[in-house]
Amino acid sequence: MKLQHDITIALTKGRILKETLPMLAAVGIEPREDLDASRKLIVATTVPQISLVILRGSDVPTYVRHGAADVGIAGKDMLLESGGEGIYEPLDLGIARCRLMTAGPESAASMGDDRRRVRVATKFLNVARAHYARKGMHADLIKLYGSMELAPLMGLADEIVDIVDTGKTLAENGMAPRELIADISSRLIVNKASMRTRHASVQALIEALAGVVKAEIA
Repeated sequence: MKLQHDITIALTKGRILKETLPMLAAVGIEPREDLDASRKLIVATTVPQISLVILRGSDVPTYVRHGAADVGIAGKDMLLESGGEGIYEPLDLGIARCRLMTAGPESAASMGDDRRRVRVATKFLNVARAHYARKGMHADLIKLYGSMELAPLMGLADEIVDIVDTGKTLAENGMAPRELIADISSRLIVNKASMRTRHASVQALIEALAGVVKAEIA
C-alpha cells in the first residue's frame, strides 16, 4: 500500500491490539519494532507513510478527536462513552466482540424495575447515566477502573455496568448479567479534518481494511 499522505494510526492495547495486528498485516502494514519489547511511543511500519501509536483504549478517541492521530481503532464501548464529536466511524472491524451490560448479585436477580434510585459502579459514567435515565431511574454513579464485581459484594453498589465476555468472572463471584446495553466490537475511527485533508490516503486505508473484513465474513 502506497499512500499520498502521512497517516498516524492510534491502536488500543491488549486484546484489541492482538486482533488488530493481523488485519493490518493483511493489507501490508506491520510494525518495524517488536511491540512487546520496544519502548518507542511512535512506531514506524512497513508502509513508510504510516506510523502507529499504542494507547489505552479510553485515550484512542481523544487522540483521534483532537487530530493527534488521523485514524484509530477502538472498542465501541469507548466510543459510546466518549461521544462522536469530531470523529467518523466508517467501519466495524468485527473483532474483540463482547457485550456492555448491567450486572448484579444473583441473589437479587428478581429485583424489579420499580426502583427509582440505584447505586452503580462503572467506568462508563456517561453510558450508565443515559441507560438508567431511559428507564426513569436515578443512578448514583461510583467510578471504578477494575474489579467491578467486588463493588456489589462489598456493599459499595447495587449493580455494575461493565464489559461482559464469557460471563465466567461474574458467575465465579455470585453475579449475573442483567440488561444488555450494547453489543460491542472494535471500530475504525477517523478524525473529521483528516478525512478532508488526507482523503485519498484515509479512504485507501478504509477500503483495504473493509476488504479484509469482507473476506473474513465470506
